[in-house]
Amino acid sequence: MTNINAVVTIDRYNSGLNYTEYLSKINVNKERFEEFYQNFDLPNEIKDIFVNAQKSNGPLKILVIGEDWCPDVYRGMPVMAKIASECNIEMKIFARDENLDLSDLFLKDGQYRSIPVCVFFTDKLEYIGHWIERSNKANEERKIIEEEIIKEMPDSEEQVIRSELRQRTRNKYPEWQIETAKELANLL
Repeated sequence: MTNINAVVTIDRYNSGLNYTEYLSKINVNKERFEEFYQNFDLPNEIKDIFVNAQKSNGPLKILVIGEDWCPDVYRGMPVMAKIASECNIEMKIFARDENLDLSDLFLKDGQYRSIPVCVFFTDKLEYIGHWIERSNKANEERKIIEEEIIKEMPDSEEQVIRSELRQRTRNKYPEWQIETAKELANLL
């Protein structure tokens, strides 16, 4: 892996957008970002993990990589933004397609530019850990639901299957957002 600090310098980190700036510049799905942010309540026990980590180890920084068109981003980034806001953590956002050097530091399975990516650093930008795309629980349940759809609709085009998958998983998002927050807390 490339040296993270060769790419993520203080100046580079500071050039990212905060969540409000990001929302003001996106082209699509702004209402979805806002909906998922407003509807997500960060459980106190998870919030305490972030607050206590900063008490013992100093301030944290979050770097997020995403794109506004991606469903995993408009569902996941609001969780990250809520954590940042409620736990007083600085968060900077970078568009993946304009920052491939950043994205390439955190490839899923060593090959995919999956998003969102959430990276935790110390206040001095020392790498702590990163998380990619969606929670393990979401991946597991999503796979089962997708297999069911394919069995029920074997001759359907991929777009039809994806649309049905979105419909059937929509009610799972609140639970999956909490799982995301837990997995992010476990990085600390």
